[in-house]
Amino acid sequence: MQKTPHVAIIGAGWAGLSAAVRLHDAGLQATVFESAHNLGGRARRVRSPALQAPIDNGQHLLLGAYTETLALLHRLGLPPEQQFQRCRLTLQSADGRFRLKAAPLPAPAHLAWAILAARGLPWRDKWRMASLHWRLRQQRWQTPVGMTVLQWLRENRQSETLIGKVWHPLCIAALNTPVDQACAQLFAHVLRDSTGAQAWASDLLIPRTDLSDLWPDHIPAGIARHTGQTIRQLEAQEDGVLVDGRPFDAAVVAANAPAAARLLSSLQAPKSATGASDAAAGYLAQLQAFEFLPIATLTLQLDAPWRLPFPMLMLSEDASRGHYGQWLFERSRFIPGGDDNTMLSIVISNAGLLAGQDKDELVRAMTEQVREQTRDTGPMPAVQSADLIVEKRATFAATPGLRRPGNRTPWPRIWCAGDWTDTGYPGVLEGAVISGRRAAEDIVSSQR
Repeated sequence: MQKTPHVAIIGAGWAGLSAAVRLHDAGLQATVFESAHNLGGRARRVRSPALQAPIDNGQHLLLGAYTETLALLHRLGLPPEQQFQRCRLTLQSADGRFRLKAAPLPAPAHLAWAILAARGLPWRDKWRMASLHWRLRQQRWQTPVGMTVLQWLRENRQSETLIGKVWHPLCIAALNTPVDQACAQLFAHVLRDSTGAQAWASDLLIPRTDLSDLWPDHIPAGIARHTGQTIRQLEAQEDGVLVDGRPFDAAVVAANAPAAARLLSSLQAPKSATGASDAAAGYLAQLQAFEFLPIATLTLQLDAPWRLPFPMLMLSEDASRGHYGQWLFERSRFIPGGDDNTMLSIVISNAGLLAGQDKDELVRAMTEQVREQTRDTGPMPAVQSADLIVEKRATFAATPGLRRPGNRTPWPRIWCAGDWTDTGYPGVLEGAVISGRRAAEDIVSSQR
C-alpha cells in the first residue's frame, strides 16, 4: 500500500494554514508547527492584560475582492456573511468634511457615483480622480516600471488635496508604505481587483469576531498542530526533509521572511542540477533583501458606549502633535454583544515614528486626536484603559523593483509560503492565503 505523503508546515499564519487545509483536502497528511501559542500568525487573538480581555494583535480590514479568503471560509463551513460585517466602500473623515461612498449600482456606475457625489472634493479633483481610474483601466492596469505611487499620481496631475484626502490613505492602508516610496504597480493591482472590478469587490469586510476565531481555529481536526514549538533546523535528504530531526516527505516554510532565510541558510546547497548552488544563493538573497514596516493598533476601553456615524472613519495625521492615527474603528458596531462593547481601535500604519516614545503620552495624544476630530459626533466618553500593540514586521516595504521569491525553492521537497512571496499583491492577508494554496497545489502535483 502506498504511503500517504506527510508534509510539515512551519508557521501557522494565514499562509501556512491555507497550505495545510489544501493539503488535507488533497488527501495528504499535514502537521503544523507554530512558535506562538495561538494560530493566525500576524493576524491572531492575544490576551491584553491592560484591558483584561482578548483582543486582536491588530485591527484588520478585508475586501470583497479577497475571493480566495472567502472561498476558504466557505470550505471551513464559516459563512462570510456571519463572520464579517459587509459595507459598501466608504471613505469618511472623522470630522465629517470628506465622504466618498460607493452607490448600490453595478460597476463601474457604483464608483462613478461615489466620485460624483463625494463631499469635500472640488469638481476639478473629482474629474481628475475619475480620469485617472479610467486611464488606468485603458492601460490594462499597468504603470511605468519602477515608479512610486507619488510619482505616478503627479504624472497624472492629481492635486495635493486629492493625494492627501484619498490616495495617501488608500495607499498606506493597502501597502503599509508611504506614497513617496510605494510601488505604483502593486497599488494598481489593488485598484484593479477592488474598485476596478465588480461592485461587490470594493466592499469593506470588517471581522465580527477575533482573528483567530475568524477561521484559523477552525481548520480540520485531521491537521496536526504543535503550538509553542519553534523549529530550528531543516535538513534536506534525497527522500525527504528532516524537521528538527523528524522525517517528513516535504516541508513548507511559512514563517516570516527573516525566519525563513535563517532556516534555509542552514541547508547545504542543492546538488540536483547545474547552477543549483547559484539558485540557492539567489533565493536567499531575495529573502534577505526585504525591509519591514510596523503597524500599531491602539485599543481604547471607554467607560460608556459611544456611537460613531460609520464604524470606520479616517483620521487626519499631525505628527508634530503626536496625532499618528489614520483609521478609527468602533468595535461595538460589528462585534456580537456590541451594546456592551465600549472599545475603539486606532490604526497607525507605517508606525516607525512610534518607536521609543512614551506609551502614556502616545495614548494621551491620540485620544486627543479622536476627541478633536469627532467633536461634531458628540462628547467622547472617558478612556478607562488602553493597550498599544506594535507589530514590528507587519508587512514588507512594498517598494518599486522589489524582487520577491516564488513558492518553489531550489532545495528539493522544500517550498515557501507567505504574503512576501511573489503573489502580485502587497503584504495583505489575501496574498498569504493565495501563497499557501499555491505551495500546497505544487506539492500535490509533485506527488503524482
